[in-house]
Amino acid sequence: MQDPFPYYSIGHFINQPDSKTAFEITRFEEMEEPEVDDVHKHTFYEILWVDEGKSRQTIDYRSYDLGAGSLFFISPGQVHEFEEWQPLKGGTIMFTTDFFLLNQQNRNKLFELSFLDNFYGNPDLQPDDHDFHEIRHTIDLLIHENKRADRDPAILQSYLHVLVSQIQRSINTKVHHPLPSRHLVLFKEFQSRIEEKYRENLTVSDYASHLNITQHHLNHVVKQVTGKTATEVIRARSILEARRFLTFTDHTVSQIAAELGWYDSSYFTRLFRKETGMTPVEFRDRMSE
Repeated sequence: MQDPFPYYSIGHFINQPDSKTAFEITRFEEMEEPEVDDVHKHTFYEILWVDEGKSRQTIDYRSYDLGAGSLFFISPGQVHEFEEWQPLKGGTIMFTTDFFLLNQQNRNKLFELSFLDNFYGNPDLQPDDHDFHEIRHTIDLLIHENKRADRDPAILQSYLHVLVSQIQRSINTKVHHPLPSRHLVLFKEFQSRIEEKYRENLTVSDYASHLNITQHHLNHVVKQVTGKTATEVIRARSILEARRFLTFTDHTVSQIAAELGWYDSSYFTRLFRKETGMTPVEFRDRMSE
């Protein structure tokens, strides 16, 4: 079954769809409106910052209101909609995985960041004034370097690493017991496997075997990171995809269930109701309204 959402690269957001650029930073005030569908997926990471004004962003049926001093994070594969904004000052930083990890020895460096690839946390961060001031200083360094005629990708990457480290530090200061990085890395490896296999309706035991760990250890780590069991996380990903297809396609409930590995559509309907409080048909009717 074809994905109902277009995938866009960074080039699409600077109205150069054939561009292979792996990093861009631009202010909203200077940005041309990109020629992209309202609802879409990214192939890259995006960090938005807001200096003034308000904006509403939607990620997979959850809306977030951004105000001055906010940061907002979008990861590859999430269904994103830039819903509305009032006179807005700030901007966007866009970068690919390859750009972030270029010449890096530690390939888990991205997975160790709790605010990226995080489908269970709040993608809207409001640092305190001191932290936001430091973060904005680094953003200004990125803007300045990016505008140079002789811009250096190595310098841009270094500033980007400083920026994400500052953001992670700001997050950690608000958490009494930050998660061990090894737990975050393992959880995100689990999450990546789910993205590859969710249509196969695999069990926790299957995923644990793929990751070469015990089922008990996988459940323990997932519970630490999300507060949910591994089974709940697997099921939530399947139901999320069902919601997407119910909203944006005219496929039948039976077709959607089978596509996601649920060949008993009655059981799938009961499961969907348990997760959302509605049957698939009721959910589709509400979305069409």
